[in-house]
Amino acid sequence: MKFSFATLAIVALLGTAGVQSASAQKAKTVMVGGAPMYPTKNIVENAVNSKDHTTLVAAVKAAGLVETLSGPGPFTVFAPTNEAFNALPAGTVETLVKPENKATLTKILTYHVVASKMTSADLAKAIKAGGGMAKLTTVQGETLTAMMKGKNIELKDEKGGVATVTIADVMQSNGVIHVINKVLMP
Repeated sequence: MKFSFATLAIVALLGTAGVQSASAQKAKTVMVGGAPMYPTKNIVENAVNSKDHTTLVAAVKAAGLVETLSGPGPFTVFAPTNEAFNALPAGTVETLVKPENKATLTKILTYHVVASKMTSADLAKAIKAGGGMAKLTTVQGETLTAMMKGKNIELKDEKGGVATVTIADVMQSNGVIHVINKVLMP
């Protein structure tokens, strides 16, 4: 599945109308980055309000993924914080958001998305069923490995980097966001 950030930007600007699912309407509003994440809004509509995700939102716009992540989904997004992006080598983000690097940026961002809705309970169940690990196929096409460390869900990327879910189950009208503390690399 190939998505563009321009498409995502257009959808975010236009917003989405339509019927919200009963589960989205009943889901709890969670605070992320000092802003409420409303389960009746889509991933992009909520993410733009989080002060902890301004870098992610800028990257999504630069990659043209706004329309896609505003679409019906369902999606599971593992959303790195600004601190996670700041931990990358100096100049990495600035280089990735340049138009000539759009394909690389898109590859990295879509590596943080699974084309289904997986709550933390779903992830824990898959990890248990997999004998301590669950392989998740990302929209980008490669896999993330989910594991438990104590009560925390961790994700291991293709390069061996590990991110921890710091805020789980931020329900959206088109899926779920899990906030993570590292940028995952395909």
